[in-house]
Amino acid sequence: MKFVDEFRDIELVRNLSAKIHEITTKEWTIMEICGGQTHCIMRYNLEEFLPEKIRLVHGPGCPVCVTPLEIIDKAVRIAQREDVIFTSFGDMLRVPGSEKDLMSVKAGGGDVRILYSPLDAIKIAEDNPDKKVVFFAIGFETTAPANAMAVKEASRRGLKNFSILSSHVLVPPAMEVILSSEQNRIEGFLAAGHVCTVMGYEEYIPIAGKYRIPIVVTGFEPVDILKGICHVVMQLEEGRYEVENAYGRVVSREGNLAARKLLKDVYDVTDMKWRGIGNIPLSGFRLASKYGEFNAEQIFDVGDIVQQESPLCIAGEVLQGLKKPGDCSAFGRECKPEHPLGAPMVSSEGACSAYYRFKKTEGMET
Repeated sequence: MKFVDEFRDIELVRNLSAKIHEITTKEWTIMEICGGQTHCIMRYNLEEFLPEKIRLVHGPGCPVCVTPLEIIDKAVRIAQREDVIFTSFGDMLRVPGSEKDLMSVKAGGGDVRILYSPLDAIKIAEDNPDKKVVFFAIGFETTAPANAMAVKEASRRGLKNFSILSSHVLVPPAMEVILSSEQNRIEGFLAAGHVCTVMGYEEYIPIAGKYRIPIVVTGFEPVDILKGICHVVMQLEEGRYEVENAYGRVVSREGNLAARKLLKDVYDVTDMKWRGIGNIPLSGFRLASKYGEFNAEQIFDVGDIVQQESPLCIAGEVLQGLKKPGDCSAFGRECKPEHPLGAPMVSSEGACSAYYRFKKTEGMET
């Protein structure tokens, strides 16, 4: 198959659904890591194609959702400066900080610009030598190479007015935190195909063995999702705990070696705080010391910020698969996309926004 429509084909979906029903004899709880997968599940009402014994829960694979509150506040402080042009992907502008978001800064006259590539920020820096241009570099391993390339390019061009505010997080350590928790109930994982496109899937092999859990690399269309679930259920029913690649049209075992080499050059692995979850050892990227001149946190000396989430928001429990968005007393009431209490309600990959947008869907057209 070559085209997107083929991966939304209703007959293929029905065939996979029938296969999953055929092989399922026990109750199983499966977590999809990526928010993009969550939105696919909700948009196409894929749970209706599964046996009642299969329970899907949603993981921490939304980079906007897990960006720490403190980083948002640092972004706001930097963006408010008159000498700064602050640039970011659009998703980040409405993520709430402790007092305001970047959209509020923009509305108040701050020079905050939405970009589609960090390399666009390089051009802005060249065109505005009297300004300090900052790019908000967030995301998983998927977006990290492009942001690393921007740093390399700024270094090559000798730009002194470009920097990044970095908050990159890594998937495997978060999976281990979930699996090692006393509250864990996850019995199988759908791994994020775009992350594995960059990093490969070798890192998951020791996790599958240590925690005796199947991990299947999966794509983002209905056929991809159901194929991944089918592989997970088959392993669970057979008592196998392996890493399988159900996204072979994109992912290889070793990933993108050039991108991995770039990441190793530009970043160091560090402990990272995840919004709603807490500190996870060795779960993030920070700029290597040789690229310190492009580190916005050092340039602007924003200092240490410690903030508390809204007591009404249960985003942390949602991101760990312990609860679903509908379990939140504020869902659809105090917390809506236009007035979010937490990032999962505003992010295009957030579980809460998926539930708010698609919960009443009638499912796939037949």
